[in-house]
Amino acid sequence: MQLVDSSGWIEFFIDGPLADKYARHLKDPASVLTPTVVLFEVYKKIKRERTEEEALSAVALMNRTKVVELTESIALLAADLSIAHSLPMADAIVYATALEAGCRVITSDSHFRQVDRVIFVE
Repeated sequence: MQLVDSSGWIEFFIDGPLADKYARHLKDPASVLTPTVVLFEVYKKIKRERTEEEALSAVALMNRTKVVELTESIALLAADLSIAHSLPMADAIVYATALEAGCRVITSDSHFRQVDRVIFVE
């Protein structure tokens, strides 16, 4: 299992310069974890910058992954990780979700540069 962060999904959906690199991590949706906060971030960005239809299509594809809701244990771990690594709330939730599941985060978000269990896509 692996967790693709919002930055990766957005890059993939907008066909950005790193889209092909992220596509490799997304080819098997059943092996991808998606925290609900990532659904929020991707839907919001695509709807704001493109259309609601594109945003809903993106969410439909993301729902083929294993969507992970925010639980109490993830929330508390995220708070601890936020303090320890100076991570913003959403990034801390993403990171906590990955750690709880024992998988890596695939991302281009610079907030993750200094933490373990991250594959940084450039």
